Amino acid sequence: MSLLGVEQMNTRVAPISRRTFCRLSLAVAAVTAPSICAQTSAPAPAVRFFKNLSPGHIGVNANQSQAIKYAVACGFEGISPDPGEFQNASNAQIQDWLAKMAQHNIRYGTAGLPVEFRKDNQRFEETIASLPHTARILRDLGVNRMATWILPGDNDLTYLQNFDLHKTRLRRVALILADHGIRFGLEFVGPRTSRARFRFPFICTQRGMLELTRAIGTDNVGLLLDSWHWYTSHGTVDELLTVSNSDIVHVHVNDAPEGIGVDQQQDNRRKLPVTTGVIDAAGFINALAKIGYDGPVECEPFDAELRDLPDPEACKMTAAALDRLWKLIKT
Repeated sequence: MSLLGVEQMNTRVAPISRRTFCRLSLAVAAVTAPSICAQTSAPAPAVRFFKNLSPGHIGVNANQSQAIKYAVACGFEGISPDPGEFQNASNAQIQDWLAKMAQHNIRYGTAGLPVEFRKDNQRFEETIASLPHTARILRDLGVNRMATWILPGDNDLTYLQNFDLHKTRLRRVALILADHGIRFGLEFVGPRTSRARFRFPFICTQRGMLELTRAIGTDNVGLLLDSWHWYTSHGTVDELLTVSNSDIVHVHVNDAPEGIGVDQQQDNRRKLPVTTGVIDAAGFINALAKIGYDGPVECEPFDAELRDLPDPEACKMTAAALDRLWKLIKT
């Protein structure tokens, strides 16, 4: 996740509007054409994880129905859920929707956490109050994963104070999600440039985040692993191989711009995976395959050029990047 602003990130589960109605209508019309995307050139090796489309991560404005159309056209196997679209849906309507997903062989990926745990206690209490309702909707939709990201520092709280605050608040979140059969993933933010913005550093590595997940003390908390944060935190393949499928809830894959040192990389300037070759995509994805990770894999490149493309073209390029990544998997 990028540090692009807390308010923006807290609406992760809702569609991101950046197109006019007319432009969106043209994009939807395009996706219903016989084919907007090249078909996957070769069958992927047998792996347990799957290609997931999160439209907002690539600047695509799509509701759930439109996301399915893009996913089917481009060869994705899953989409990110938007529980907001089902706030007033009856059980029959949800079952009809799930039948539609099954008809197209599309499953659900991971939901974003709608709780503001990074600010004052009043805001936390206000937002966690609605989490049981959201969790029930997700459970009814068959969604069993939710994730969020953790700031790598604070200007007021020391490391231990911040650790205790996160442990207390996120344990409450995790317990609510556990009641609805939902696993909870936490993402560390790796870039040194992100940590430098704060007076007191906080968790910024895989090992550090595992300490927090275990301190929370529930069985449903694990990692959101991002190849970008893995790279910028100086993570290694050997380190990835120390965890198991049960430790990982969700995965993001990205690449980094060329000509920039690892400690100078900026969190909101990334590339689609297997684009520049700066990040060891082969090592990362094969480690996931080896440990048997069985969840969604999606792109979160924060690439301005990608976001400026028409929605169908952005989906096509993202699918092509995942196809390149899958070709690196060793049988």
